[in-house]
Amino acid sequence: MQDISNSPTLSAVATKAGIILGTAAYMSPEQAKGKPVDRRADIWSFGVVLYEMLTGKTLYTGETAPETMAHVITKEPDWSALPATMPPRIRRLLERCLTKDPKRRLRDIGEARIAIEDYLANPGAEAAASAVSGVAVAPAAAEAKWKRGLPWAVAALCAVLAAVGFWRPWAGGTGSGAGLPVRLNSDIGAEGKLYTDYGASEVLSPDGTRIVYVVTEPTGVRRLYLRALDQLQATALPGTDTARDPFFSPDGEWIGFFAGGLLKKISVHAGSAITICEAATSRGGAWGEDGTIVFEGLAVGGLLRVSSAGGKAEELTKLNPGSGTHRWPQVLPGGKAVLFTAATQVNTFEDASLEILDLATGATKTVYRGGFYGRYVKTGHVVFEHDDTLFAMPFDLKRLEPSGPAVPVVEKVLMSTNVGSAQFSVSDTGSLVYLQGQESRQLVSVDWMSKDGKFEPLRQTPGNIGTIRFSPDGKRLAMAMDDASQRDIWIYDLQRDTLTKLTFGGVSNDYPVWTPDGQRIVYSSIEKDDLPHLYWKRADGAGDAQRLTDLKLAEFPASWSPDGRTLAFFGVSFGSATGLDLYTVTMEGDEKSGWKPGEPKLFLGTPASETLPTFSPDGKWIAYDSNESGTYEVYVRPYPGPGGKWQISSGGGGYPQWSRTSKELFYKTTDQRIMVVRYSATANSFQAEKPALWSEGQFTARGTATNFSLHPDGKRFAVLKAPGGETEQQFNKVVFVFDFFDELRRKAPQTK
Repeated sequence: MQDISNSPTLSAVATKAGIILGTAAYMSPEQAKGKPVDRRADIWSFGVVLYEMLTGKTLYTGETAPETMAHVITKEPDWSALPATMPPRIRRLLERCLTKDPKRRLRDIGEARIAIEDYLANPGAEAAASAVSGVAVAPAAAEAKWKRGLPWAVAALCAVLAAVGFWRPWAGGTGSGAGLPVRLNSDIGAEGKLYTDYGASEVLSPDGTRIVYVVTEPTGVRRLYLRALDQLQATALPGTDTARDPFFSPDGEWIGFFAGGLLKKISVHAGSAITICEAATSRGGAWGEDGTIVFEGLAVGGLLRVSSAGGKAEELTKLNPGSGTHRWPQVLPGGKAVLFTAATQVNTFEDASLEILDLATGATKTVYRGGFYGRYVKTGHVVFEHDDTLFAMPFDLKRLEPSGPAVPVVEKVLMSTNVGSAQFSVSDTGSLVYLQGQESRQLVSVDWMSKDGKFEPLRQTPGNIGTIRFSPDGKRLAMAMDDASQRDIWIYDLQRDTLTKLTFGGVSNDYPVWTPDGQRIVYSSIEKDDLPHLYWKRADGAGDAQRLTDLKLAEFPASWSPDGRTLAFFGVSFGSATGLDLYTVTMEGDEKSGWKPGEPKLFLGTPASETLPTFSPDGKWIAYDSNESGTYEVYVRPYPGPGGKWQISSGGGGYPQWSRTSKELFYKTTDQRIMVVRYSATANSFQAEKPALWSEGQFTARGTATNFSLHPDGKRFAVLKAPGGETEQQFNKVVFVFDFFDELRRKAPQTK
């Protein structure tokens, strides 16, 4: 692709035009309506330039790009602004350039050059014709002003033709294909960095006039920013704290997104965010032409469907035996089918497949294996990600099957094989936006971190490690770690420097928690096409794993009571009116007679999402995370209740851990640092001091995993850290590709 981001000509145009769609005033009416365009759109653009040069006035303008485009569609040019002495020949030329019907427009821009040059070569012919017809000839003084602009118009015509040939984001990719697409780097127009942990953090509206970003601000708060592409700055959308995975409605007037365990929507004209339904840990949504939204409501489940007006979600797809997840849906044009990503594993998408759901029959079929995050575009292609590269595959929308081989079209498009997402978006008008980068596939080691912020190796061998938890005696470390395509629980013996695999069954095993006596580990496991449920197993590996719960929930363990009898966990179901809730289950029996789990009980269920319930050392309090304020914070409640609650963190915090040696409660910040809160408690009251930074040390983010663990001595932490002090990639620029549709047609032509 041609990269002219350093072109002086383009820089000048981009600065004046607002980088991309400051050209809204130069769009042809057919492009403003979202219809296919051809070179006659360029003739319209030249007509606008010529009009402005001859009159000194802007032809169409508005406060926003949509308002300007509305004027282009509905308003006729102000012909009265033309000089009264304008020769009829030039006026007719201008009228033919600016007729709204492209069929009546000048067909070849070369005709404009000839008409202007002919007049300049023999202006007397125009005067003679006027005299014969009885039309007054313009006085020289009156004529001179507009006439001086004509030679410049010829030069401008040539410049416009050159610029349009290389840089015309309004062309919708439906040109002749003679030129090469153009890439342009652009700041996002907001303070902060793009949030790239899940779906695309940059999404174009269908008409390509707006872009929504997911931005993590310098304060650590994450929210949506909307930018009209004729503006240099993006604007924060109120009520979108903790938002991710945005998507537009088909008319571009609404943005759907996920936040706080809920699916929400907000108008592009701002206002309040509106809750549609619950969506605990979603991976993508799509707004259909019929007003329904298809989304993935749980990381390990099928697709759901709900009205965009709100209501209860209904199941749309079921996982087949051996399947792990359906995610990142797109409702195809016409609303008869859904394209989505399917995978057998939930932690790696190297071998994922693109699937099609026929909404009429409910049948699904595989259309491509070895790709993920598929998106159908209006050229009749499905674009998808594989190995840091964007591929395109010709696709027959009527038959819902490929019509040609997949080929690479754009390299170094940032992706995540961990969640199966990619950082790109394509508008219906042919613009592509993406983040340039390569997946780091970041491996981490386990380090000691002390209060003075120093790090020392604990286990140096890098790995794809998630949650880590110290055993009660501090001699072993349970780790959730990927081995090839499988996530399992491993036990690391600190003294012997040995690593032993604990789990062998299930699709994915995660969130290990030790019993207080160190004899067993409870964890969350996905068996075939089921939801994640609670299992436990002896820590020495003896015996089989035992399932502890039989709820219709996705369940994740968090903490044992000090007596080892009660397990606190969190879970979610789509039958409730809440998001993630807190539960407890009490174990009955003993090692000799055998253990039997009791009936799980709801501890806390609210419209917000609560996670990671953690027992205090005396078992009388539970610390947990909640997003009830719009941002996840740490709270404390009495156990078993009833009683009030106390907010512990401020400015964002989570993953609480109690010290067993002092009256201290620790949690981590959004920028991966540890805070400490000293406290005192009575029977009915909890008094917490102001949170203080425990250490300047900063470790490596690992998604939703517990990436730090307090040693039982209360003086140091084990943390996950990228070897060599590598830091997370920071993204505050995006790449725009114009005429992307031409590139698709050239590189991936239809063969069937």
